[in-house]
Amino acid sequence: MIGKTISHYKILEEIGSGGMSIVYKAEDFNLKRSIALKFLSPILTGVEETRKRFITEAQSASALDHPNICTIHEIDATDDGRMFIAMNFYEGETLNRKISRGPLDIPEAVNIAIQISQGLSKAHEKGIIHRDIKPGNIMITSDNVVKILDFGLAKLPDHTALTRTGTMLGTVAYMSPQQAGGEKVDHRTDIWSLGVILYEMLCGCPPFQGDNEQAMMYAILNKDPKPLIKVPEYIEKVIHKALIKDADKRYQDIQELIKDLKAKSAPDIELPAMENSIVVLPFKDFSENKENEYFSDGLTEEIITDLSKVKNLLVISRGSAMTFKDSDKKLKEIGKELNVQYALEGSVRKAGNDLRINVQLIDTKNDTHVWAEKYSGTIEDVFDIQEKVSRSIVDALQLKLTPEEEKKLAKRPIKNIQAYECYLRARQESWLFTPDALQRALGYLQTGLDIIGENAMLYAGMGYVHSQCLNMGIDMEVNIDKAREYAEKALQLDPESGEAHLALGLLSQILGGNERKSITHLRQALAINPGDAHAKAWLNVSLCNVGMMEKVRFIAEELKQIDPLTPMSRCGYGLLGLFEGNGDQAVEGFYEWFRLEPQNPAAVYYYALALVYAGRLKEATAIIDQHIHIDWADTFTKSSLMVKYAAEKDIQKIKKLVTGDFEKTVRNDLQTTYFVSVLYALAGFKEEAFELLEHAVNHGFINYPLMSEKDPLLETIRGEERFKKLMKQAKHEWETFDA
Repeated sequence: MIGKTISHYKILEEIGSGGMSIVYKAEDFNLKRSIALKFLSPILTGVEETRKRFITEAQSASALDHPNICTIHEIDATDDGRMFIAMNFYEGETLNRKISRGPLDIPEAVNIAIQISQGLSKAHEKGIIHRDIKPGNIMITSDNVVKILDFGLAKLPDHTALTRTGTMLGTVAYMSPQQAGGEKVDHRTDIWSLGVILYEMLCGCPPFQGDNEQAMMYAILNKDPKPLIKVPEYIEKVIHKALIKDADKRYQDIQELIKDLKAKSAPDIELPAMENSIVVLPFKDFSENKENEYFSDGLTEEIITDLSKVKNLLVISRGSAMTFKDSDKKLKEIGKELNVQYALEGSVRKAGNDLRINVQLIDTKNDTHVWAEKYSGTIEDVFDIQEKVSRSIVDALQLKLTPEEEKKLAKRPIKNIQAYECYLRARQESWLFTPDALQRALGYLQTGLDIIGENAMLYAGMGYVHSQCLNMGIDMEVNIDKAREYAEKALQLDPESGEAHLALGLLSQILGGNERKSITHLRQALAINPGDAHAKAWLNVSLCNVGMMEKVRFIAEELKQIDPLTPMSRCGYGLLGLFEGNGDQAVEGFYEWFRLEPQNPAAVYYYALALVYAGRLKEATAIIDQHIHIDWADTFTKSSLMVKYAAEKDIQKIKKLVTGDFEKTVRNDLQTTYFVSVLYALAGFKEEAFELLEHAVNHGFINYPLMSEKDPLLETIRGEERFKKLMKQAKHEWETFDA
């Protein structure tokens, strides 16, 4: 059939087949668009009942004009009598394929269920019952729009039934008890099937299972599904009511189900504030010299760092706290937005060496003061003031410190105030994450070292900034040596330097080849500074590389708690989507970062890569064209260009791109190695894809579930013997990896 012209359609490729039919992608000559042609299987063309069902499908769907139902254009037949239906062609994937990669997030599952319900509501309104609602008959387009397909088993109003009472038609796992028992069914059988799908989206498997159809039917008729874990109560109630075996006690109208899902799925659900949770708001700078802002920001961050060391206190990270700088939001609103009970706000007035600091702890639920204090002194007293503030909060919240926590609060890593100010200025610059800012940060840190000599915190800062230079692909040879040298010096001076462990963890990750070492250092950094959002984010990257996805999911949840307002927490879910082959989740996770920082090359790269995983190649290249300057030299810019050239299958530009420092980054950084290898596969260059994929696995990228079945970009090489051999190696290393 491929290449043939039928009527005004040219058949291009086969896109699916089933027991009754084969579906092809075709070009509509008249309207210059892609179309899907569904042909009745040749062996069934002469079967009258099958022909009638085929006609029923066309009549059913064509009678319905709804955005959640596949659009039917016509039904016709070839010269030799083969019947076909012409319908819209949609870019996307079936819900069955989406679920095969694992359970969906609750908001996504609810959104899909609502869209299916809306399509079914239109059908029921017209008296049409689908009778075969299942994930394989649900298409999710590249724009996340649900389309109900295949009305071949539909029952139309005023039509004679095509099956006798007592016979069973449909897909057993999704049948209602009435359908499984061969009884007469109505619209409530579709409601049951929808309940099964919602359960499966959240669990990853259908609620009623068995080794064969008879065992499955027995479960449908006699058993209750296992309770879902970590699912909101309102969703459990919806599923329970949809799956009541007695149809008279089930939802009687699908609009009731839609109402129940929508009532609770709105984003403004108010959650109770977590006990012993706090946000340290940016201290206001009341100094006459506005160049002292770095000092008030530094004081904010130091108190956050101190409090984060207290195990029984949840502290919102610096990133989210800083979003309220100069904000006029009321504390009650802030508490609700962050889901925290307490807020610390304060002000700093610095004049020369004199300091005046005011702080107050407020219960955001009722806007009452829990504790307030004023501190006066000189710049030399700032360490004492920081410790007093942290201890006062601990006392006010009646938290009991362990001896180790007492020791951490009393620790003063930089005793010289001038060197400390250099450290604060360097940290402020390092947050900007640009080449110029990183160089300024190194300058400030070196000045601090010139003032006091060897110091663990300053050395750790140098190690971290050099690691970030590496991360951006700047002067690879120089920065590798410098990052390692300074971080190791810091650890020699202070084995309990969380900052040094963070720098070494990041360095090990960027260099590749020792993910166990990276994970060990990053976990040690978190043991010392439990609230360090950066350490959590980098740890997630290493865990993704070795396929420890349950731990990735757990840390992503933690980041969402302590850092809910910055792209970092959303990126956790973006990474989770990428490394589970779920493009839609990756897009959702990275979009907010891109929206907030469209000029950040890293944000552009990850968002564009996510769009590719979601099958939205044209959008990915458009984003890169709009936001990436081709003459930029950083790793993320070049990675974005790799995405663009792979989508365009331009091997010459790829070869020109993968040279020099970027080629070194591609071979050093395991995540970059992996994604460049799959982009080669996407572009159709198998040899290059295999060579890099083998390099990645041999140097520690052992995410076997992703490579073996979940990554859609590897489909072009997955069936080859070379790939199977590599996966055997990866599987062994993944199963035996322990960190």
